[in-house]
Amino acid sequence: MSAAAARRRKQLAAKAALATTDPISEKLSSLLSSPTALDEPSAYEALQLAQSQVRKCVKSGDYEKATVTYGYDVCKSLLEKHGKASVASQLLALLGQVLTETHTVCTSEWIERIRILDRVYLEAVLAVTSEAEKQRLYRLHRKFLKTVLGWSDVLGDTVLGSCDIHELLGRHSWFLSTSAVGVGEGGVGEGAGAGEGGAGAAAAGAEEDDYSPIALQSESVTHFTLAEKPMEILDRLRTLPDPTAQETKLNHVCPPAKRESLLTRSILVMVTMENLRDANILLKAYIETVEKRDLEELKKSYMSKTDKKSPNHVVFLSMLLKIVEKDKKTGPLYTWLLKGFSNAELAKMYKPEILKGYTTKIGRVYFDIQPPPSMMATLENMMSMMGGGGMGGGGMPPINPAMMQAMMQGGGGF
Repeated sequence: MSAAAARRRKQLAAKAALATTDPISEKLSSLLSSPTALDEPSAYEALQLAQSQVRKCVKSGDYEKATVTYGYDVCKSLLEKHGKASVASQLLALLGQVLTETHTVCTSEWIERIRILDRVYLEAVLAVTSEAEKQRLYRLHRKFLKTVLGWSDVLGDTVLGSCDIHELLGRHSWFLSTSAVGVGEGGVGEGAGAGEGGAGAAAAGAEEDDYSPIALQSESVTHFTLAEKPMEILDRLRTLPDPTAQETKLNHVCPPAKRESLLTRSILVMVTMENLRDANILLKAYIETVEKRDLEELKKSYMSKTDKKSPNHVVFLSMLLKIVEKDKKTGPLYTWLLKGFSNAELAKMYKPEILKGYTTKIGRVYFDIQPPPSMMATLENMMSMMGGGGMGGGGMPPINPAMMQAMMQGGGGF
């Protein structure tokens, strides 16, 4: 080969190498491979480079590079190696959007990546010294988890989203409820929606994030329910105090006991989703390990008109599970059971309009009780969102004794 031909081949090779070299990728790789943790300016430079590469790859159709190389890998490096939670939170938000935008399928491999990002993000936040900044970062992470939950619903194989992501959200929401993040900020209490004008106020506030403890705990148990993790719910209910005399007296104006409210909400969601297995597991374990009151006394109290006690949740739930396990002929019994309990307890719990949606769907699914046409759209909307008075003179309304005996026979957790 002549010297001129050799030079020409060398020039062509250099030109080809230059064409495949991406200076942005090289700079990003250089920053992330730093042996020491990046300072803030360098971390933000890495973020901007990664964001530009994600958008570039989406435009060119190279979706794997957009989501894995410049999305997941860079986020993991910023969190695990450099501890930059604030910077990484911005790239995580972009990753959540791009997963849906690129129609990336929610696979077991991606679920594991989300689990890893959840772990390293929370570890990185622990190193933040400012409590206010920690609160902001924890809230951003909740939004990220909700985004990828929606992605897993649309592009995964599980209705209402991945059970694994529901579990992550359940854990994170409960954590927020017990930290300073959820206390007294932007939220309403357990009784929101009860009393005059309450339903309208609750509906109006539904569009805004509610960080009150009861809102976060209600969200948590709902996610654990959809994750099919009844024992996770039980472990958290154990940490809550026993019902007080004020919370259990007839016609109480305060919200029901938080522990019982969350138990009831969990089981209503399970029954609505036709998951009677987990509903029975949770109620049985609750009665055996958490409930301290005498069950026979609770049953007598539930039917009494003179003891001045509000209907208790354990008996209501036990009877509910027995009724739904029977045929559609027990529909009148369900209507009777709900009539007394709704006004006394459900109406005073957090966001009672959502609970009404659950009980309405239970009536339709198990007993063919059709809701009014005006309520159908509201009901379906409430169910799709899950990927999120007194009793007058006292006692329960009259019921046929034979129906009552049939319902109580066999136990339902008693």
